[in-house]
Amino acid sequence: MNAELDYTIMQHHAAELRQAAAEHRRVTQARTERPAERRSVFARFLVP
Repeated sequence: MNAELDYTIMQHHAAELRQAAAEHRRVTQARTERPAERRSVFARFLVP
């Protein structure tokens, strides 16, 4: 393939990986900081 096209595809793939990593960090951080908030409203009433 063309070197410029390879470079563009590589940049796009790297951007997708950065976005996925950022989303994973947000999910992991939310799980550790606010575990009680993940429960549904009904679960909060059933289990104090």
